[in-house]
Amino acid sequence: MNFIMPRTKMTKAKETKASTKKQEKKKAPKTIKAPKKEDVVVPAPSQAKEGIIKEYQVKQGDTGSPEVQAALLTSRIANLVGHLKTNPADNHSRRGLLGIVSKRRRLLNYLEKKDPKRFKAIGQKLGLSK
Repeated sequence: MNFIMPRTKMTKAKETKASTKKQEKKKAPKTIKAPKKEDVVVPAPSQAKEGIIKEYQVKQGDTGSPEVQAALLTSRIANLVGHLKTNPADNHSRRGLLGIVSKRRRLLNYLEKKDPKRFKAIGQKLGLSK
């Protein structure tokens, strides 16, 4: 059974206090501003990563070409495979490995459509076969 409580009459002072409390709750929280671009410091890549980048880069300063990305992913895959050989029950790392392998496959599929010569060259250089 539901009982309906009768409403009591509030004084105007109580009403204004109650309405201001509701308004305070509705205010959006303060947002934190993102740092300015000149303030952001990007850490330098490790020496192993720098070596891979220098070996596979298409031109000077290249870090984003499919060849470089595939080479970096291949080195991560090799590290994870070694880890999984010693820790066969590590299913979280296994799932990460599958994601990395599929990302490399997508990059190589893109490169194959874009430029088959470059695809063959990177496949031979990395020791991959399709």
